[in-house]
Amino acid sequence: MSSRMAGAALLRHLGPRLFAAEPVYTGLAASARGVMPPAAARILPARMASTSAPADADGKEGAAEKPAAAADQQSKKAVVSYWGIERPKLVKEDGTEWKWFSFRPWDTYKSDTSIDVKKHHEPKNLPDKVAYWTVKSLRVPSDIFFQRRHESHALLLETVAAVPGMVGGMLLHLRSLRRFEHSGGWIRALLEEAENERMHLMTFLEVTQPRWWERALVLAAQGVFFNAYFVGYLVSPKFAHRFVGYLEEEAVYSYTEYLKDLEAGKIENTPAPAIAIDYWRLPADATLKDVVTVVRADEAHHRDVNHFASDIHYQGMKLKETPAPLGYH
Repeated sequence: MSSRMAGAALLRHLGPRLFAAEPVYTGLAASARGVMPPAAARILPARMASTSAPADADGKEGAAEKPAAAADQQSKKAVVSYWGIERPKLVKEDGTEWKWFSFRPWDTYKSDTSIDVKKHHEPKNLPDKVAYWTVKSLRVPSDIFFQRRHESHALLLETVAAVPGMVGGMLLHLRSLRRFEHSGGWIRALLEEAENERMHLMTFLEVTQPRWWERALVLAAQGVFFNAYFVGYLVSPKFAHRFVGYLEEEAVYSYTEYLKDLEAGKIENTPAPAIAIDYWRLPADATLKDVVTVVRADEAHHRDVNHFASDIHYQGMKLKETPAPLGYH
């Protein structure tokens, strides 16, 4: 008898959840979604009537004819209102609405294209030579695979180049927490670098789309490179930063070759993607050549920052003892 009563009670409790056409919410979830539990309905009948009861029959018909999109929008507004988080409405300088979610107007900037793109750090000691020739050896299969397909090469390059800043920033962040010390701004500087490289990738995705084998190559390369760089940074930060410095030198060279083909007419100089115009504050009539120029300048700045970080370690100092070049690009 007791087992039958327990089964009936369980069915009463789970039945609406398992067999109801609409999901059932209780407690806080119900309040967040505007669903009033029966107990609350008995306590607050006037409140329920004021929010759910229509004024007349015409209002009842109008509510029934609202499109599903409007209902979804109302549901989203209810969630936003409950948590108190709302996306501010931003506008550009010309008064048009800001449409990008991944970055805001205050994240945009004008790239310093006057930077010396031919600067090179001459390797003098053994770790520097190892870093330099490792990067040079990695370029050989890359050139064979991509040939002069600069757009696809840029996609792969940026998926790799965005890793070191994130790894270095993460490890410095954890060290700061463990040792209860400041980082001298280097956490933010390295994370800025990683985000800037990711924006390069988002830009070139508007120019071309990766093929399936290129996606597979990126998946493999990222898995190997992330773990290798993670271990390398733990073992020797000065070697890791020098390695990235040489990697950025090769990126500058790659974008220089890209520009040469654009200028020679081998690649169509199409209009710049809208995301690039907003991110780098380019003129409205900017072209792909303008985009590649500012991306190359960014890579040159990253080259300088990483060689600078490596030099700090070689001088027997710690990064936190030297102010980070925040916003250097």
